[in-house]
Amino acid sequence: MKSFIKYLVLGLCLMSISSNIYAQMPHDVIYMPKNTACLAVSYNSSSWKKYWENTLKRENFNIGTLTTESVMPMLAVGITDKLNVIVGLPYVQTKASAGNLMGQKGIQDLSGWLKYQLVKNDKGLSLHGVLGASVPVGNYVPDFLPMSIGLQTKTATGRLIANYSHKSGIYATAHASYILRSKIKVDRDAYQADNRVYNTNEVSVPNATDAALRLGYSKNGSRIQAEAFVEHFTCVGGDNIRRNDMPFPTNNMTSTSVGFYGKYQPKNIGFNVRIAKVIDGLNVGQSLSYSVGLLYQINYFKKTEKK
Repeated sequence: MKSFIKYLVLGLCLMSISSNIYAQMPHDVIYMPKNTACLAVSYNSSSWKKYWENTLKRENFNIGTLTTESVMPMLAVGITDKLNVIVGLPYVQTKASAGNLMGQKGIQDLSGWLKYQLVKNDKGLSLHGVLGASVPVGNYVPDFLPMSIGLQTKTATGRLIANYSHKSGIYATAHASYILRSKIKVDRDAYQADNRVYNTNEVSVPNATDAALRLGYSKNGSRIQAEAFVEHFTCVGGDNIRRNDMPFPTNNMTSTSVGFYGKYQPKNIGFNVRIAKVIDGLNVGQSLSYSVGLLYQINYFKKTEKK
């Protein structure tokens, strides 16, 4: 926990410039204005005791409760009012409350997104496109699930976001994504997947899709925001966890989550909270997660007036 506090304090020390804040993420329709940037740091925690082994919901007393914690610095930059760049690099740690399995910790994957407003009309309708990619940075072990902090796969993501915003502040947002994932190498000469034995150290990680629906209220230039959401993630193909076996990167990991997101942004500092619960799944833990974050905006270029 001390390492997380150290990273959080470091991030907060970097945020020393005050002004109005427009916190934004790769799945929303909030944009940083041109020539501004928002630096954010969030602390995230997710825990589960029960999980789905294929469709069987069970516990593993050799693990007890699995907890994953992370500190996530993110930077969003307004290239134009309609085009934003977002980058993030998390520090992640896993630990189990029982048994002898050692958790992992370290820097995970560097992620980047381009978000662009494709269409917007005066009736409150808008359409947005997002292109994203991630590259593993940390030297972590992917073949040690559920203690691994990642899968060591390179990804490329395409996402469409549709939004309707009423003048009262009520809005509805829906998005759908397709995620391409590269092969990875594991520290073994052969492995079993799809009821077959593969005599190679290269593993094909299944591609994935995600979709979400968000209903919320936003007022005062997005300085006050509250929303409820449902999210669904599923792999395109993949196999299931074998009885009494560990998970493997080839597994079809599927989950449906519901949750709440809230944000409050006074003059020069903002914070947000997020709570989510997995209500149904396949080859995943029934996790309860929460996050808290702090945000600052940077005006990195200002026009000088001519005398």
